[in-house]
Amino acid sequence: MCGIAGILALNATAKPPSREALLRMAGALAHRGPDERGLYRDRRAGLAHARLSVVDLQHGQQPLADSDGPAWIVFNGEIFNYLELRDRLFALGHRFRTRSDTEVVLHAYREWGEAAFERMNGQWALAIWDPAAGRLVLSRDRYGICPLHFCEHGGCLFFASEVKAIFAAEISIPRAFDPAGIDQTFTMWTAVAPQNVFQGIRELPPGHVRLYENDAAREYPFWQPRFPEIDGEARDRFGGSLGEAVEEVRLMLEGATALRIVQADVPVGCYLSGGLDSSLVATLGRRFAGERFQTFSLRFADAEYDETEFQRLVADASGSEHHEIVVSRGEIAAVFPEVIRHTERPILRTAPAPLFLLSRLVRERGIKVVLTGEGADEMFAGYDLFREGKVRRFWGRQPASIKRARLLERLYPYLSRSPVHQQALARQFFGRNIEAHAAAGFAHDTRWRTTSAIKRLFCPDMRAASERRDAVSELLSTLPAEFPRWSPLAQDQHIEIRTLMSGYLLSSQGDRMLMAHSIEGRFPFLDDNVVTLANALPDSYKLRGLDEKHVLKRVAAPVLPPQVVARKKQPYRAPNALSFFTDGAPAYIGDALSETAVRAAGVFDPQSVNRLVGKCRARTGGGDMSNSDNMALVGVLSTQLLHQQFVATRPAGVTNPDLSIDVDYEHRERELA
Repeated sequence: MCGIAGILALNATAKPPSREALLRMAGALAHRGPDERGLYRDRRAGLAHARLSVVDLQHGQQPLADSDGPAWIVFNGEIFNYLELRDRLFALGHRFRTRSDTEVVLHAYREWGEAAFERMNGQWALAIWDPAAGRLVLSRDRYGICPLHFCEHGGCLFFASEVKAIFAAEISIPRAFDPAGIDQTFTMWTAVAPQNVFQGIRELPPGHVRLYENDAAREYPFWQPRFPEIDGEARDRFGGSLGEAVEEVRLMLEGATALRIVQADVPVGCYLSGGLDSSLVATLGRRFAGERFQTFSLRFADAEYDETEFQRLVADASGSEHHEIVVSRGEIAAVFPEVIRHTERPILRTAPAPLFLLSRLVRERGIKVVLTGEGADEMFAGYDLFREGKVRRFWGRQPASIKRARLLERLYPYLSRSPVHQQALARQFFGRNIEAHAAAGFAHDTRWRTTSAIKRLFCPDMRAASERRDAVSELLSTLPAEFPRWSPLAQDQHIEIRTLMSGYLLSSQGDRMLMAHSIEGRFPFLDDNVVTLANALPDSYKLRGLDEKHVLKRVAAPVLPPQVVARKKQPYRAPNALSFFTDGAPAYIGDALSETAVRAAGVFDPQSVNRLVGKCRARTGGGDMSNSDNMALVGVLSTQLLHQQFVATRPAGVTNPDLSIDVDYEHRERELA
């Protein structure tokens, strides 16, 4: 993974991109690509690249030019089937100067145009500039693994892997929160692309292409999710038995893991949480990596969150070289401002902070690439949200049934303050809107309701802006036309993938924490072949009764310790609000939550925040915070830090003229004149 950026003059009257601005953009992305930097610039466009060298270490410098044409590319990510594409292109007459997947992408675009992206199995964000045609192409992978933001300002387009690079490019770009993005975040845990929390900044949605040509822009999806339609043709369905599905999933996952090991010219490690998904990936990774394979685990000083027993079981069974880091509440608080500088958005959980520390450990051990188990829960129905949706729909068809309502007791067993421990309150909470059990978004409405309660802390202006819109209705209005013809589970999976997975898990908790220390994450469960198969499976193979990830457990049974396969689902979590009220808590917390700072940010009401802080302080002597108060405190603090770092101040990139590639046509023309 790397960092990409660029500037395009949108019309003849706009000024050419500045070399200094491109250098600042590359400098702002130095953590994403510490190995090399490169620039390309002509009178219309400029491209910048910060490289993390993983494939073709000697010849993969960027921006990269097409050997047989005028096009240039900056690329972030990996194309795991690039050798297959290269062979196909070679047979069509293409010749290559490097062994990099970047050059294959450029040739594929020349051969097939935007249809090339449909052929790519990987993770990417890229820009291709064709100066002869005056065309700029932006593209992002299917699931949003690699970030790509853009902003149109002053007659120019600015785009980059991270918002901080856009802000570094031009001082006149406004820095302000967008109420729509804030409202989405405090409803669905994230702003959903193309929405962003900053005014004027947009995020290219996953699976989309954006073209600039002839002084106009157009955007469209090159890929759409597919699930079998309830009454549709059999072609999208897996028609085999459960045993055949187990074998097919095993083969696909082995292939996806092997590709992510061998398609690297540096050692590859693996995160190991102790859950089914990462344990399976780590075990397969050890098989394909050869003799030395390093695994990395988080431990917690708080026993409630610790999974050491299962992590060590898997590490010992697989024979990996295992590393651990123990994280305390105080350490979470200490690194939290840096975490927010990298997330570039508010977060409602501290969970990214320990992963920030884990990626630092990975870098210290000399590893640039890690495998993770992300995507398995979304693709194989692993979350309690899917089980909850199934129970509530079942109950909703007979809302007076006490027996059906008691199925709620089988949810959230890992939470010390589980919402199902008090039966009467659970029936009241989960029974709201039960008559709408056939409606789109039904399974998610309990989460969205819980999160939206934080809006009680909004200041009057932000509350008024929130009340003028309905984030949920806006999201549901953009669902695919086929959505009503999918099964309820498929509907729930699609919404989860589009919201929480893409905007939070793969971004704030994934790419941003990995790349903070120049680590590339690879996700076998998000391999295109694995996802296509998972989507085609019958619902009962994934969620069998209330047994989540049933087919995946069968895949894992022969290769993992039985304790890991049999354990109850326990999502990755970390200590939240109380992390910020320990003895010796950093001074920044009081500053960020002060009445002056809260009023300046213009998102929350200072008195409401003060009451919340007092409530948290009262808990420091013992006891736990409610789920709502935990999310509220972390959400408020992260928003306040975001305001300090990106709105109240102006982050600037570091200009560093030490470039591996420096193509400046305007400079050359001046010299010739």
